[in-house]
Amino acid sequence: MGRIVAITNQKGGVGKTTTGINLSAALAKTRRRVLLVDLDPQGNATVGSGVDKERLAAGAYELLLGRVTLAEVHVPVAAGYDLVPSNGHLSGAEVELVGASEREFRLKTALSGADYDYVFIDCPPALNLLTVNALAAAHSVLIPMQCEYFALEGLSALVNTVRRVRAQLNPGLVIEGLLRTLFDARNGLANEVSMQLAQHFGDKLYRTVIPRNVRLAEAPSHGASVLEYDPQSRGAQAYLALAGEILRREAELKPQPS
Repeated sequence: MGRIVAITNQKGGVGKTTTGINLSAALAKTRRRVLLVDLDPQGNATVGSGVDKERLAAGAYELLLGRVTLAEVHVPVAAGYDLVPSNGHLSGAEVELVGASEREFRLKTALSGADYDYVFIDCPPALNLLTVNALAAAHSVLIPMQCEYFALEGLSALVNTVRRVRAQLNPGLVIEGLLRTLFDARNGLANEVSMQLAQHFGDKLYRTVIPRNVRLAEAPSHGASVLEYDPQSRGAQAYLALAGEILRREAELKPQPS
């Protein structure tokens, strides 16, 4: 089992799904084995990966309820990674799991023994049972965020959530990193918030910045990652740089042979 990373932020529209799709595609290009789990009932990561969410034989909903195994539900996509798809049925999982035993650990159980270098979980924009399942299963949390005033308040709440999950469900959970998304260097407030993040989070803040980019916004409507849609775009190059930064960080943390 490789590293399981929950991509989460309780605020919507900050680039969680965009990051899940394009970071998975970028790492797949380095020949890493990557799984993306779409844990959002909206199914945006599913559609953005080129999979028809309305024609699923099974998805994340059935996986959480134990009706299928990971091997039965994952599908390979053109960008080079595997996907656990989802659709609106996933909304029902929360209701059905309310009285279930080990309800917070259903995803962790389903992913046990998964043979991947990286597993990314695209979380819904809410602190619900689906997000709790992701945080209970993950080794770490990647937080995409826009550099705007209200994002700082939301970030504080998310950090507190991670602390609570660590105390009650997953002692090993850490913050993998903060990723600045939809960034416009011409915006004075964005630069000010970016500086504050650097001061407060230091090495946890990725050096890579994801810019506002038309090609990034267009790619999901074509069911493709931006690396397939326009590999020369600023968005594609930014996610390749992020993948490289993640791999370098991992290499630095590995113990050196004596």
